[in-house]
Amino acid sequence: MKKVVIMGCGRTGSWLANLLDAAGHSVTVMDVETYSFRRLLPDFKGKAVIGNGIEQAEIFIAVTQGDNRNIMAAQIAKHIFNVPRVICRIYDPLRQEIYQTLGLETISPTTIFAEMLKKWVEE
Repeated sequence: MKKVVIMGCGRTGSWLANLLDAAGHSVTVMDVETYSFRRLLPDFKGKAVIGNGIEQAEIFIAVTQGDNRNIMAAQIAKHIFNVPRVICRIYDPLRQEIYQTLGLETISPTTIFAEMLKKWVEE
């Protein structure tokens, strides 16, 4: 069981929180809007927090809608709170590549989706 902190309870964050919670992990979801927590399943056993809970995390995942927020939060989690594993969603492929070379574990749904579409076109 891992202690996971997810910043952002939008579509991706809530889906991931529900999956990890169902798999038995200790999940804390942070968001600035209480209304966002409506996406969590009724049997969600984790914590929904307005603010942060980074200092106790083994894994921190930033999936808000804003690249800048995700990048800043990921850097804070990694360099200030020394979270062992930090994953950051960055929509902009160029920025994703730059921050990945600077040591952040990043993922860009833009490039993943483009590669999927390319494969379908080439079939």
